[in-house]
Amino acid sequence: MGMRRANNQDSKAVMIATSEKRVASQGHLFLVADGMGAHAAGELASQIASERIALHYYQTNLGSPAESLAEAVRQANQAIFERGQSNPEFHNMGTTASSMVIVGGSAHIAHVGDSRIYRLRRGVFEQLTFDHSLVWEMPASSGRMPKNVITRSLGPAAEVLVDVEGPFELQIGDRFLLCSDGLTGEIEDDMIGTLLDCLDVQTAVKVLIELANLQGGNDNITVVALEVANDSATQSSTATSRRPKPKRDGHGPSRVLLVTTLACWLVAIAFALASAVLTNSLIGPAVVAFVLGAISVGVWASGLFGKPSVAAAFPTMRDTEDSLYRGGDAPYRRYPVVEPKKMIARLRETIDVLRNTADEKHWSMDWKKIDGLCAKAEQAMKSSQGKEAIAMQCHAIVETMSQFRIQIDQAANDTVIDL
Repeated sequence: MGMRRANNQDSKAVMIATSEKRVASQGHLFLVADGMGAHAAGELASQIASERIALHYYQTNLGSPAESLAEAVRQANQAIFERGQSNPEFHNMGTTASSMVIVGGSAHIAHVGDSRIYRLRRGVFEQLTFDHSLVWEMPASSGRMPKNVITRSLGPAAEVLVDVEGPFELQIGDRFLLCSDGLTGEIEDDMIGTLLDCLDVQTAVKVLIELANLQGGNDNITVVALEVANDSATQSSTATSRRPKPKRDGHGPSRVLLVTTLACWLVAIAFALASAVLTNSLIGPAVVAFVLGAISVGVWASGLFGKPSVAAAFPTMRDTEDSLYRGGDAPYRRYPVVEPKKMIARLRETIDVLRNTADEKHWSMDWKKIDGLCAKAEQAMKSSQGKEAIAMQCHAIVETMSQFRIQIDQAANDTVIDL
C-alpha cells in the first residue's frame, strides 16, 4: 500500500508452469501493473491487465513467446479501453504493464509504461525495459521534467505500442526483478541491485519494500523477484522469437547533400578553368565553392558515421516495419553492485534513524535481538564476508520494522474511545 495511499492500484501476476508440456511450450509468466485514475479506476485497470495478459498469453499461440505476449498485452489494452468507455467514472483510466515469460531457455519481455524489469548477473544490475516517461523520452530536458509523467499506458486509447525486449538467454544464477515505480521512486537502482545480490529473493523483496516505506512510501509498492536455480530453466527449445527489424531512422546519406556537394565542386572546377583562360582571377570564388562542397561532404559523412540522435539512443522512439512493436535494444542501463562497506554504512544509518524515532516516541522496544543482528553484521565485515554482513544488517531492519508495527498498532488501540 505504501505510507500515503488510501488504496492499492498495483497488481501483479505470477504464473508458474507445473506441467512439462506447459514449461516447454509457454513457460512461466510474471507481471507487474501500476494503475492510474480516480474513483478506483486505476485499481480496476491494473487488475484487468494482470488477469487478461495472463489469460490471453496462455490462450494465444502465434509461433513465438514474444509475439504471443505482445498480443496478450494489446488485447488487455482493448479490454481496459472498452471498460473505460462504458462508464464515465472510468474514462481514461490506464495502467502500466511490465510482463515477462521464461520459456525455452530464454526470457521474453512485453512492456508498456514505467514499471521496470531488471536482471542481475554476476554483480551487474541491468534495466531491461525503457521507461515510457517524459524524463526518458526527452533526456535533454530531463532536469526540468516531472518524473512521474508517463507517455504510454494501457487503456486510454484503443491501440497501444508494445515494447518487445529479448530474447535474453538464461544462465543459472540469473535473478530478475519486476517492480512498480513505488520502489524505484524511493530507492536508487544500485542499492536495489546490491540487495538483490546479497539476499535470497524472498528476503530481498521484504527488505526492499520496508526501505521504500522508510523513504516515505509515497506510492504503492510491488516487487516480484525470481532466480534461475537449475538447468531445466536454461534448456532451449525449438521455439523462436521474431524481432521486427527497425526501418532507417533518417540518419543515412541525404540525396540533397550529395547533389549540393557535386554542384559546389562543379562550380569550383568551372571557376578554376575560367580563371586559367580569362584575365580576371576567379581563384577566390573557386576556393569558396570548393569549401562549400567540403562542408556538404562533412554533413553527409556525419549522417553516416556520426553520433546517433536521441531517437537512435533510445530505440523505442524509432519506427519499425511493424508499428505494433518497438524496443529491442535492452539493457538500457547498467549498475555495478555497491561495495559492501558503503552499503553497510547506509543500512546502519537507517537503523540509527529508527532507534532515534523509537526513543523520541518513548516506545518500549526490544533492542537485544536487533543489536545482536547488528553485531553479527559487524563480525561478518571483519571476516571479509560482505554479503553476509549486508544480510545481517537487513534482517536487523526487518526486525526493527516488525517491532515498529506492533508499537504503532498499540498506539492506535490506546486512542480508541469506548462510547
